[in-house]
Amino acid sequence: MNINYLSSHENQEPVNGVLYIVGTPIGNLRDISFRALTILKNVYLIACEDTRLTRKIMSKYKLSNHLISFNKNNSLKKIPKIIEMLKSDKSVALVSDAGLPSICDPGEDLIKEARLNGINIICIPGPCAALAALVSSGLPSSKFTFEGFLPKKKSERKKILIDIHNNEKTTILFESPKRLKRLLNELKECLGGDREIQVSRELTKKFEEHIGNNINEVIDYFSEKEVLGEITIVIKGIDKKNLQTSFNEIELKKELHGLIDAGLNLSEASKYLAKKNNLKKRLIYNTFIQ
Repeated sequence: MNINYLSSHENQEPVNGVLYIVGTPIGNLRDISFRALTILKNVYLIACEDTRLTRKIMSKYKLSNHLISFNKNNSLKKIPKIIEMLKSDKSVALVSDAGLPSICDPGEDLIKEARLNGINIICIPGPCAALAALVSSGLPSSKFTFEGFLPKKKSERKKILIDIHNNEKTTILFESPKRLKRLLNELKECLGGDREIQVSRELTKKFEEHIGNNINEVIDYFSEKEVLGEITIVIKGIDKKNLQTSFNEIELKKELHGLIDAGLNLSEASKYLAKKNNLKKRLIYNTFIQ
């Protein structure tokens, strides 16, 4: 690609003292915009999650600029320095390893601090794994919930899984390949194996793959396979007529144990509480065994 036209004298951007939020490719390096290349070439500084990955883009398009690392390990130390640069009328570009900054990375902290300091912020739109997976899934996309990576803490994780179970909107998740099989089994326990789902792998790359149509099928697909690549999961919301309310797990356990102590077996107690609380029997049962 000929990008000689990107010289600063031919373009109004970048503007001094502006923080540019620049979308970068999520896999295929050709997915970057001309405008993004203009910014990356001409800003005073590029703050990037991993300088090695950003240099791949710079190298491909024969761009040079000063890069600094800006990630979860050093963001608190770097934010004041970047703010001072912006206040001194320098332009700065913020990029992540892939996609739009501030989604599951510390970019949001820098953006918030910049706003508090009255600094102008401009987003240069670009690829987004969550939206790419959503629009290619065929699942309802007008309204959706993005959860990112689920928390590791069991109680917090369980709460979000219950929220997903009860959510009428499509839900989008990120997951690492090493933890995908565990998450799929958790989704099956909480949502049921027939819930519609799509797992997108390696979006925009050579081995891009979309696996569905329900949780059972996806579990079967990966049962004999090693999971590789970046993973995005899209889950269909529950039908309104089947919507079930969330519940207080601690109180439910107490009530369940009370019924069992009174002489009911686990199946009978689960069936009773499921009907009482408008929940699936499977959810009650899983609450007892965990």
